[in-house]
Amino acid sequence: MTHPVMADYLRTLSSHTGPGMAPLPLAACADMLGLDGLALLLAPGGGQAELVQSYGERTLALEDLQQVQGQGPSLDAARHGALILLPDVADTTAFATDRWPGLPAAVETLDVRAVFSFPLRIGVIALGALSGHRTRTGPMSTEQLTDAFGLADIIAQITIATAAHAELPHTPLLDEPGLHFAEVHQATGMLADQLGTDCDQALIRLRGYAFSHNRPLLDVARDVLARRLHSADNGDDPPRPVQ
Repeated sequence: MTHPVMADYLRTLSSHTGPGMAPLPLAACADMLGLDGLALLLAPGGGQAELVQSYGERTLALEDLQQVQGQGPSLDAARHGALILLPDVADTTAFATDRWPGLPAAVETLDVRAVFSFPLRIGVIALGALSGHRTRTGPMSTEQLTDAFGLADIIAQITIATAAHAELPHTPLLDEPGLHFAEVHQATGMLADQLGTDCDQALIRLRGYAFSHNRPLLDVARDVLARRLHSADNGDDPPRPVQ
């Protein structure tokens, strides 16, 4: 039986006239799942996981942290179709510490105590992830997990159907003003051009600067775009402040 929250959303979709699928009611979905925040990430073709919608005061910081480190439950779920259930991120007996060195302690500083990431997939095809968190420890209930799996399945079906009927290959899948980390991509391209390297290496440099200076990746990207940071003459160096 479809949960009332999703039933309402499916009715909204049936009358939706926008270019993509209607934005998810993430606040209502988080309440349904007993979570304090939710993030929807899409990774078309198994590529870079893009945050396209979020809810909760800690969600952007949590997703930015994973972007800085290049690792984490949201990214693993989105890129590789992995189901990640961490009812206590500080539990040293769990695999999180080994899988993502340094990440659990950093997550705790955000006052996030539990993370649950559900992959969006059709068969073996990974499409993205629905990733949620709580500020208290403890597992999700059986009913909440059932709703989460059902929600992820519905989103995956809608995503693949929307992509299949898109007239253009880059038609947005959600009626959102833009990707949350679009400026990171722009800054990466600018840095790659300055360094004469590829975007993967430029992104590594950008992440390295954000990590070493304990700053959000999005803030660093905005400094690069505003030319408050620029590349050093040595291609092995990270960006440095404009004097």
